[in-house]
Amino acid sequence: MKKASAFFYLLTFLMAVYCVACDFKLKSNEEVEASQLLKVQRYDRLQSRYLTTGDFSALQQMNTDYPIETRTLLEDMLQLGEVNDAQINARFLNFYQDSLLQVIIADAEYQYADMSDIDKQLDFAFTRLQKFLPSMPLPAVYAQVGALGQSIIVGDSLIGISLDKYLGADYPAYAKFYDEKQRSSMTRKSIVPDCLVFWLLSHYPMKNFETASQEGRDVHMGRIMWAANKAMNTLFFKTKYTVLAERYMIKHPGTSMESFLQAE
Repeated sequence: MKKASAFFYLLTFLMAVYCVACDFKLKSNEEVEASQLLKVQRYDRLQSRYLTTGDFSALQQMNTDYPIETRTLLEDMLQLGEVNDAQINARFLNFYQDSLLQVIIADAEYQYADMSDIDKQLDFAFTRLQKFLPSMPLPAVYAQVGALGQSIIVGDSLIGISLDKYLGADYPAYAKFYDEKQRSSMTRKSIVPDCLVFWLLSHYPMKNFETASQEGRDVHMGRIMWAANKAMNTLFFKTKYTVLAERYMIKHPGTSMESFLQAE
């Protein structure tokens, strides 16, 4: 009993030291729930139901619950026509009857049956980002299955994740369309970094991008990637220009992230 008691007190002491070091505090259930700010909306599941079984109720729910997402997919990504076109639903269904797209839908739904890890990473990163950039709103995030086009779609308040672009560097179909370097980033671990980069770029676009030099573009992208690294609290992006951004901010500790991203 004495040994057990001593072990208990030692364990309690170590836990106390660990909690202080990490600025840890116990949270109530309400606090835990409140911290879950971001959760991927599974638009892709409704999409899959309609495109693989022709379930009209799934299509109705897509149009009712996700009108912006559906319009973006049909009109902007797939360019099948206007969402209120009488023939749009048939064109949408027929488009995805392609054998490769049917396989991609099935593989995406299998690989991403559980996205709780993505939810946690998004919540952590965007909560941190909002601390650095208090005026930046938090986006709503949803998953979809595209047609091997855009990876991330960004709107005024939305981020869409195209799961078909994150099936793994060794996914067989990718070899036909993408080189090795492109495939290396088409993985699950790239989803959250890509969401951050595209979201940051939408709020801090480069001024005079069309006339800027390649060096200027690289510098701006380096700053965006540096900010994404800070949000994730990890060095995911490692380039010459993220290193330069980090060095600059170390030398200028009074510079805010916002002013740094806005600088020309």
